[in-house]
Amino acid sequence: MDTALIIGASGGIGSALSQALAVRGVAVTGLSRSGDRLDVTDEDSVRAALARLDGPYDLILVATGALEIGGARPEKALRQVTAQAMTDQFALNCIGPSLVLKHAVRLLPRDRRCVFAALSARVGSIGDNGFGGWYSYRTAKAALNQMIHTGAIELSRSHREAICVALHPGTVATAFTEKYLGRHRSVTPQEAAQNLLAVIDDLAPAESGQFFDWQGRRVPW
Repeated sequence: MDTALIIGASGGIGSALSQALAVRGVAVTGLSRSGDRLDVTDEDSVRAALARLDGPYDLILVATGALEIGGARPEKALRQVTAQAMTDQFALNCIGPSLVLKHAVRLLPRDRRCVFAALSARVGSIGDNGFGGWYSYRTAKAALNQMIHTGAIELSRSHREAICVALHPGTVATAFTEKYLGRHRSVTPQEAAQNLLAVIDDLAPAESGQFFDWQGRRVPW
């Protein structure tokens, strides 16, 4: 891997990934809301930001997302679900990465292995949902997983060695999760970055369109 593009490079996991890749000698391009005014929920913003890049990139990773948006906490009951909270979750956690995928295809090489990855979450798994709750966040991540799976099918027709996957980073100790760590074992962003890169390193084109956790284990849809 020689080149990488990290979307959400100023966040906890995004910055750790950028640093870990740079240590490997990878030429890293990072984009973020704070540094580049990139709004992944605005297609004009995504289009303009990616149009300025030439590529190709061996890795494009979307590390954007949020668990709380506009002060709306994850719902514990159906009565707490609101249209606004669901709309906000879909915009950031599904539509955003989907727009990046749409406009990033031209930045992926056609003649060699490359990876497009988006950070998802195990709670977006329908098959692994035994606790309920967190309606808006779960549903937005489930929709993201479907976008990645479907996008991988189309991408394989033009980029035969491309790998398009959703990745669950585990519980990472960042501002994103600080209110919800509880008794869950967490890792630092630096450890999460190393885990994710190890998974990415081992992926093969035949595994494109799948959902993997930080240990490289396939997560059920």
